[in-house]
Amino acid sequence: MTETRAEIRLPTQELRDDIPFYTKTLGMRMDMIFPADDPRIATFSGHGLRLRIEKDAPEAPGTIRLLTDAPDAIADGQRRLTAPNGTRIEIEELNPPLHLPDPQTRFTTARLADGAPWIVGRAGMHYRDLVPDRLGGSMIASHIRIPDAGPVPDMVHYHKVGFQLIFCVSGWVDVLYEDQGGLLRIEAGDCFIQPPEIRHRVVQSGPDLEVIEIGVPAEHVTEIDHDMDLPTPHHRPEREWQGQRFVHNLAKGATWQPSRLPGFESRDTTINANTKGVASVIVHRPAKGEPHWTSHHTDILFTYVMQGAVTLEAEGRPTQALEKGDAFVIPKHMKTRLSAPAPDLQLLEVALPGSFKTETHQ
Repeated sequence: MTETRAEIRLPTQELRDDIPFYTKTLGMRMDMIFPADDPRIATFSGHGLRLRIEKDAPEAPGTIRLLTDAPDAIADGQRRLTAPNGTRIEIEELNPPLHLPDPQTRFTTARLADGAPWIVGRAGMHYRDLVPDRLGGSMIASHIRIPDAGPVPDMVHYHKVGFQLIFCVSGWVDVLYEDQGGLLRIEAGDCFIQPPEIRHRVVQSGPDLEVIEIGVPAEHVTEIDHDMDLPTPHHRPEREWQGQRFVHNLAKGATWQPSRLPGFESRDTTINANTKGVASVIVHRPAKGEPHWTSHHTDILFTYVMQGAVTLEAEGRPTQALEKGDAFVIPKHMKTRLSAPAPDLQLLEVALPGSFKTETHQ
């Protein structure tokens, strides 16, 4: 059986000064030293790392980052150190608390016709940014597409987020989720809520898949889980991740009710209830009655035009004709009206927090 080891080489001028630092201060183990009479090389292992400290090695000293759930137990609680050989040591929390920036909302529109670039991202997916300023880092809204049908080169992974939505605009996609049974499919009008850190893997998609992905905060870590296989053996639909339940909401057979917006009706995706008010996800379409001017009282209100067309009027702003693929953000207290909706109009609305007040203005 072949055995293979990997090690990182770092330079030193005097090995005897480095031995106590790497063994005692950092708590690593010395595995080899050479030669015995006048040592020039030593190897150390620990914290998932193997180092080769070599006298007069040509590399720069570099930086070692130690991630731990007990930072005070290493190096007497010091967070920044420099080894005798010049290597910098940074000691950080393994799972730092998630930082959610305060929303910095302003009236924003993103037009598909403006030609914002599509960027090839994770697993070969194409991304288009729907909120370029990302509301001060508080949210990212991405229009994602997979042009070709077939298997998706994805791995079991999870996201360190406060909230994440996957809403299918067209096509279909199959995904496996931790503790949610076998393959789950969403088609146009369906959605998933991915609770924080739920393990999942995109398996395959149909042709011309398009989804809207909302993530809070805008920049968040995606980690690969090499140890979990999906599907998991247990089906636990009532399980919560950081207070949120997984949601697989289907458009087919949904109940439509009067909307918070006069002149529209809406269907609730149950996300407000299953995230305990973190966010709501609503679909609006035209109904009887005339649209009115309204204002809202939530921190973030994002809307995407899934199909059809509508005119967006906002106080103090030029009127804008919007169509499929366009998106907009309306700040708190701003008066707006959605007028002249096309009969086939459908709007995806995402609000954070999910429970909020709407005022109607004459």
